[in-house]
Formats: sequence, C-alpha cells, structure tokens
Amino acid sequence: MPDNLALAAQDLRLDVNLLDYLVLALYFLTVLGIGLVVRRTVHTSLDFFLSGRSLPAWVTGLAFLSANLGATEILGMAANGVQYGVQTVHYYWIGAVPAMVFLGVVMMPFYYRSKVHSVPDFLRRRFNGQTQLLNAITFALAQILIAGINLYALALVMGALLGWPLLLSIVVSAAIVLAYVVLGGLSSAIYNEVMQFFVILAGLVPVTVLGLIKVGGFSGLADKVRRSALGDPGLHAWAGTGSADTNPLGAHWIGIVLGLGFVLSFGYWTTNFAEVQRGLSARDTTAARLTPIVAAYPKLVIPAVTVIPGLVALVLFSDLGKPGGPQYNYAIPLLMGDLLPNGVLGVAVTGLLASFMAGMAANISGFNTVFTYDIWRSHVKKDRPDEYYLRLGRLATVGGVVLGIGTALIAAGFSNIMNYLQTLFSFFNAPLFATFIIGLFWRRMTAWAGFWGLLSGTVAAFGSYILFKAGVLDFGTELNATFWGAGTAFVVDALVSVAVTLATTPKPESELRGLVYGLSDASIADDTGAGAKAWYRSPAILGAGAVILAAALYIPFI
Repeated sequence: MPDNLALAAQDLRLDVNLLDYLVLALYFLTVLGIGLVVRRTVHTSLDFFLSGRSLPAWVTGLAFLSANLGATEILGMAANGVQYGVQTVHYYWIGAVPAMVFLGVVMMPFYYRSKVHSVPDFLRRRFNGQTQLLNAITFALAQILIAGINLYALALVMGALLGWPLLLSIVVSAAIVLAYVVLGGLSSAIYNEVMQFFVILAGLVPVTVLGLIKVGGFSGLADKVRRSALGDPGLHAWAGTGSADTNPLGAHWIGIVLGLGFVLSFGYWTTNFAEVQRGLSARDTTAARLTPIVAAYPKLVIPAVTVIPGLVALVLFSDLGKPGGPQYNYAIPLLMGDLLPNGVLGVAVTGLLASFMAGMAANISGFNTVFTYDIWRSHVKKDRPDEYYLRLGRLATVGGVVLGIGTALIAAGFSNIMNYLQTLFSFFNAPLFATFIIGLFWRRMTAWAGFWGLLSGTVAAFGSYILFKAGVLDFGTELNATFWGAGTAFVVDALVSVAVTLATTPKPESELRGLVYGLSDASIADDTGAGAKAWYRSPAILGAGAVILAAALYIPFI
C-alpha cells in the first residue's frame, strides 16, 4: 500500500467492538442463507441466468437500483461531492433518470418481448454474430474491470476501518459474493440486492443526519462550503458552465448535456446488461418496463446520502485529496469514524459492505450470462444439453470472481474511482449506445454497419483518452475528458455506421420484425394482464413523473 494510503488507513481506524462485529456476522449469514434458500428454485439455465422470468416489478426495480449502488456510487459520488460540489447531482438528475425512463418506456419492450437473454443476443438478431461477439467480449472485460473497482475499494475501506489486511479483505468479500451467486444465480443476487438496498440506506442516513447536525444544518453547511476551496460555485449545479474554466467540474454545459446527459447516460442505462438483466428477469412485459422506472424514483433522492456527506467531509477534513492526505474516496469512511457510535457504526460498515457486494454481484451475474450464452454457446460449443450450460455458468462465476481479484489492483492508480468508472463507460458504453439506437430506429442499417460502427467507436474512445493523457488534447479535468471522449465515440460510430450501410445490403424486413421501431412482430402474444393496464401502472405516466421531478429538483441549485 502506498505511504499516503497507509497513513490514511491509520487515521481511519474505527473503534469497533463486539456489537459491531455481530452486526457484520448477521449480515454475512443472511446473505449466504438467501443463496441457500434460492438454490432450491434453480433447475435450468433460465432459472440461473434470468430467474425464470418470474419476478414482480418492485423486486426487479429495487434490485436494478441496488445493482448500481456499488462502491463507485457510494464512495465515488461522495468523492465527487468533495471534489466538484453540488454539480455532482448531474450524475443523477440528468445523467441517470431520463435514460432510466427511456429504457423502461421505449427499449425494454424490444428486449423483453423478443425473448433475448442479453444485450449482445439482441445485437446478434438485429445485426450479426460478429457484432454479438464484439459486444460480448468488451462487455465481459468491462464487468471484470468494474468488479475489480468494487473489490479494491472494499479492501481499502475494510483495511482502514477494521485493520484487515488488503488481500484478506479482497478474498473474503469475493468468496461471499461467489458463494451466493454460484448457489442461486441471478435470483440470489436480486433478492440479496433488495435487502442490500435497505442496509445501504440504514448505513448512510445516520452519516448524513449527524454530519449535517455537526456543521450547523443546511445553512451552516452552505456557509462553510463558501469558505472552502470550492467556494460559492460548489453550491450551484449550472452556474458557471458557460465556460469550462469557471466551475468546479471543469465542464461546459454542452459537455454535461450531450456527453453525460445523453451519450454516457443513455449508453450506460439502456445498454448495460448488468442493469438490463434485472428487467429481463421480470414476470411480464409491463413489469419489465416498470423495472427501471420503479428504480428512478429513489434514484432522485440518493444524492442526499452521497453528495451531502461529500460536502460535509469537504468542510470537516481540509486535507482530503491533497498531497499527503487521504484520497477523496475516503470521505464516507472518515465521516463514519468521526460521527457514529458503536452499534450504529456496525450498521454503517455493513451498509458499505453491502454496497460493494451488490455492485460486484451485478457485474459477475452479467459476466457469467454473457460469457456462457454469447461467447461460449454462440461461438464455441453449440447445441449442448441445458445442464452443460448451467454448470458452465457456475464455472464462469468462479472465473469472473478470480479475474476480478486480479483487476482490483488496476483501480489503485485512481484517487477518485468515479473518474476511472466514467472512463470505462466512455470506452465501452458510448459506442454501443450509438450502434444500438441507430439500429433500433433506422431499419436500413445493415449487419456489417453494426460491427464496424461499434468497433470504430470503441477505438475512437480509446484514442481520445490516450491523446488526452499524452497532452495532445486538453480537456481540462479527467472527468471532462470522458464526456468529450464519449461524444467522440458516438459521432465516429454513427458516421461509420452510415457509411458502411450505404455500401452494403440491409436485412429483409421479415428478419427485423420485433427488433426495430415500427416493425412489430404479430407472432408475439400480448402478455399484459388486466391489472397492468391501469393508469397508475402506466410506464409512460410514471416515467414522465420521474423526469418532471428530476427537473424540479434542480431549481434550488441553479
């Protein structure tokens, strides 16, 4: 461990006692118990990978949100709160909710009713096997890298808070996730994610409330932020974004709206199979459509337990992120050690642990499905018995966890893990969104346009980042570089897709029914029940409500 991290670990050590360890032990036992119970329901590969498509919307919706509440969300957004102030809310109100609603209203029907098992499988049907394989490989790589972020962050926090050695923290956490995902597959991950959602909130709410009390409430916090390094710009979301040099985020409003609000956001929420998989496990089309929309409402208020603690940490710990001081990522652990009594401390540590495990379980369950179905079954070993793929899925889970342990060390080079995550999204999600959205709405787009567009967009994203790191391109902050890198990937993908389409032959419309907008498949029966047609269960109405609330929440922070 680097010297500054070792010093930070000493400063963070918590005075935990037997009561705190009992809370942790109870959580571990509950997680494993859920895995053992759910194992009895797993008989086929569909049960293991997609929960037999049997879950209600409120379960899949909370799991959808919890799968995103990993280490990068809890530690990363609090770190952004310290580093960028109130502008961090862009990741929620423009960078998440609109895309979640779009997924539920527009895209989920295509995923669910076509009976695909994954996003790469949809690309196979819309384009060809080569596009499927390319996306499957890049997605699998991204999930292993992101699982490594969760593991590394967990290891650092457990080492700092409890004194556990780095390797022990990684191995113990990985082993527990491995156990319950291998036992119960996606159902085990989802039911644990629902529980973990409430555990995470139980850990973060006391940190937020006690932190606000200590700094004198919202007015006291605002006064202290104005006197901090961020100054008054740290309390506004849009002020100063007419120039990249006059706001803490270092981003122009065009980059925020198009780079984050459109390309990165829609690219992540609408095509990331680790999230979409929760919707595919729903019991009918309406439940699948409601999955991201149910998640959008609590997503609106998550900044209260991530960004606000980040601002509190900014004014309480002046050395955060400075040379010789702890990383921005330590904002939440520092507050826990400073504010929480024993017992509550155990709940908070458990909440952090739950967030890491929920995020990693989502990564691993997405990885094992794509590896088994979209790489192995589609391109290596076809037409094997179902038991073969069920067994392979469990082996892929083991392999994914082992690889995640290896990639955990890559995350060590980033002081703010959210910057690292956004960089990965600009590489893998932004070009995928371009390929997907053009192919969904433009039936003329050809099979090879899907492949070459996706490949060129991915290469362009890598090239943009390499030129930024080499000093050839100046985007200011690393985070702003990901916004522009994502935009570059989208534009390059789109241009190449159009060029290749004009030079190649499209698929006949008969092969595109149910896969593109405006070409329905009459052979697919409507599975919507009578109760699902009520106005208060309408995805469009509920989705519009979430978007309106997201816009309204900006008003106090303009």
